[in-house]
Amino acid sequence: MTDAPDRWRLTGLALREAGRALRAETASLFGLGGLRARTPRRLVIVPPDMRTCDATIADDIYAGYFVFGGRTLATGGRSPFALEPPSEGWADILHGFSWLRHLRAADTALARANARALVDEYLRESHGPALRKPSVAARRAISFLSQSPLIVEGADHAFYQRFLRGLARDLSICARAARAAPRPIVRLQAAIALAYAGLCCEGCETLGRGATKVLARELDRQVLADGGHVGRNPRTVLDLLLDLLPLKQVYLARGVDPPEALIRAIDRMPPMLRLLRHGDGTLSHFNGTGSTPVDHLTTLLFYDEGRASPLQRGLISGYERLQAGGLVLVADVGAPPPPFVAHEAAAGCLSFELTSGEARLVVNLGAPRERADPLARAARDTAAHATITLDRASCGRFTSDARGLARLPAAFLERRFGTLLVDGPGEVQVKRPEPLVLEARHDGYAAAFGLVHERRLALSGAGDGLSGEDRLVPVAAGAAGAPAALRFHLHPSVRARLTQGGRVVLLGLSNGETWQFVLETDAAGAATAKTGRLEARLDESLYLSATDGARKSCQIVVAFDTAAVGALAWRFERLTRA
Repeated sequence: MTDAPDRWRLTGLALREAGRALRAETASLFGLGGLRARTPRRLVIVPPDMRTCDATIADDIYAGYFVFGGRTLATGGRSPFALEPPSEGWADILHGFSWLRHLRAADTALARANARALVDEYLRESHGPALRKPSVAARRAISFLSQSPLIVEGADHAFYQRFLRGLARDLSICARAARAAPRPIVRLQAAIALAYAGLCCEGCETLGRGATKVLARELDRQVLADGGHVGRNPRTVLDLLLDLLPLKQVYLARGVDPPEALIRAIDRMPPMLRLLRHGDGTLSHFNGTGSTPVDHLTTLLFYDEGRASPLQRGLISGYERLQAGGLVLVADVGAPPPPFVAHEAAAGCLSFELTSGEARLVVNLGAPRERADPLARAARDTAAHATITLDRASCGRFTSDARGLARLPAAFLERRFGTLLVDGPGEVQVKRPEPLVLEARHDGYAAAFGLVHERRLALSGAGDGLSGEDRLVPVAAGAAGAPAALRFHLHPSVRARLTQGGRVVLLGLSNGETWQFVLETDAAGAATAKTGRLEARLDESLYLSATDGARKSCQIVVAFDTAAVGALAWRFERLTRA
């Protein structure tokens, strides 16, 4: 980041957040807005849980093997809450108690006794940072309510009271977070948990009414008119809907009208998930989305009352879908989200993912399971996406890029939010001249390089090919050249081999199809006479969104200089079917 303008911009953002935090903390401390948690007197209703479960996991837990987020801890007969967690993410899942649903699915006396013993160990012994995280407390409160028959049926009075006091502690954390949490998504998660408690617990009715107001406000602010989330992470839409659909049922079961904002959000979100869904049942890897729990997404879309066809355009969220036959392309054509919700946003404008049937072909790197993973920041760079990079730079800038005096306000923002995407394309223009053609451009490189990136993508009507053209257009005369690279990251299941001197890449897909990538070197016209024939190469890459963790992959890279080559044409085409 250049120091002077970014220093003032980041300082303004920091001051704005400091003022908001002060107001929110004051309101939270004095219990304004009706969000004052009290110990519930008793549980009166059990909310449904839409997340799928696996009864065999109950056997692993009984044996002392806790496998969360790709990490395993063998307790050796000790309490998992008394041991050092293998990772922060593992600890968050353990303390969130969403895994109780697997024990409930086992439906045995042994599973019920094990669940109650583990909850009691938590209530008596647990400590550490995960305990008081608002997002974890919200998940724990919802899990305790939805799995309460497993936990409290047949329990003695002393345990029942400890359970209610533990629930009250979580509700206090959520009440504070709903007013004062810096991240908007955490405020929304806390409001959802409080709304559940207000409906499910006797003695929490006032809390529930206040939570409903906060819930409606945050949903209107965060769920966009096309069903996307303001932070632009597709996985956030999935996770929210898994909580909002059961919450609507609880409102109706208690004879309470759900807030209109909740109804609107639930109606809008499934079509957006369909837009972002590929043929293999997983979501596109944009703006912080990693692996997708396919069973959860399938369940949600099954319960979608509209059963509508996927949206083809998410004009507000900034996503476009092209589909012909079994060929699906999803593209990111959105500007960066507002800074305070951009803690997962990536600089991937004009990137896309391509799937043939159930076989992934072109992908973005996605996101690792652990947000603390050193690769998480690199996965947000432009180079981690299927698009063009200039001089190894991203088309957006992050708080971690700040230097000099600009680093001071950037550090404040990072402590509160994590690394934020605070700059990027100021203008993204999108056109659909034909149903299977997408044209877009962004100015994310204009300030640093004096170039605008234009991209044209077109699917064949039969769904057997994708043609593309990328142009780097000077915004003013005399723009200096820069080294550039066109990248297409391939899914780990794709087998790739160069042929014809780098002009063609043969591709074998997991479904048995054979494809090829062809570089149309004649599209550069006279420019190729200066540089020689353009060639593709295969470089190493990583795929961070596999269900079993990061996997090695490869990427097609076409390196060129913008002073000599202003346009590149290329195509992916199917050679043989499965």
